[in-house]
Amino acid sequence: MPGPRLAGKVAFITGGGGGIGRATAERFAEEGAKVMVADINRETGEAAAASARGRAANSGGDASFVHCDVSDMASVEAAVAETVTRFGKLNVLHNNAGGSTTEDGPVTEAPVEEFWRAITLDLFGTFLCSKVAIPRIIEAGGGSVINMSSNVALMALPGRDCYTAAKGGIASMTRSMAVEYAPHKIRVNAIAPSVTLSDRVKRLLREVPEIEKISQSHLLGLGLPIHIADMAVYLAADESAITTGQIMSVDSGVTVY
Repeated sequence: MPGPRLAGKVAFITGGGGGIGRATAERFAEEGAKVMVADINRETGEAAAASARGRAANSGGDASFVHCDVSDMASVEAAVAETVTRFGKLNVLHNNAGGSTTEDGPVTEAPVEEFWRAITLDLFGTFLCSKVAIPRIIEAGGGSVINMSSNVALMALPGRDCYTAAKGGIASMTRSMAVEYAPHKIRVNAIAPSVTLSDRVKRLLREVPEIEKISQSHLLGLGLPIHIADMAVYLAADESAITTGQIMSVDSGVTVY
């Protein structure tokens, strides 16, 4: 029997307190990883870490929580340093923190504040965490960076121009980072989900007609956080050894329909 797919790896997951982040933390721990759940919300972050620890069973996995604001350099530096202190190294960075709000809209209508909120959280947060964490992954001899883009970076979604700008930027940055850090044996990929039924997205489905419309075009039904987490496991594991620079659609076929 093969062993756990992430045995011996240490992972740092931003936005790990809920939705896709929590599901990924749980799956990583099940597969033997030591996981640092980084979140701005202490209550949900600690709950996710406790759940991940419970899922580790006999895999050798573990999980801990660290407070982190991905838009603040000092906070990110402290959280990554605590990860290395706690677990001894860093192999996997999952830049999961992000999300859209009901304030989004067309460029002529969306508030400027909403544009900067999306860019700061999604795009700058991904940039900043990569800036701080990648040197630690290099020290460990290589590993994997997993960004979170979106199917809206690959197709049109009218009325969400702040979010599409941020996620499109992440897709582009993923490709250039893959080339830049390949000499250090670091793979850089992004996952591009469509509508994924986290609690936050369930609220958006009720409030934003555009998202409800796109949800009807899913060939295999709406996605769940676990579907994204399973892709993250693949990208973190050694089995994805030559997969890099890719935007991996996990979208129930929306982008081809």
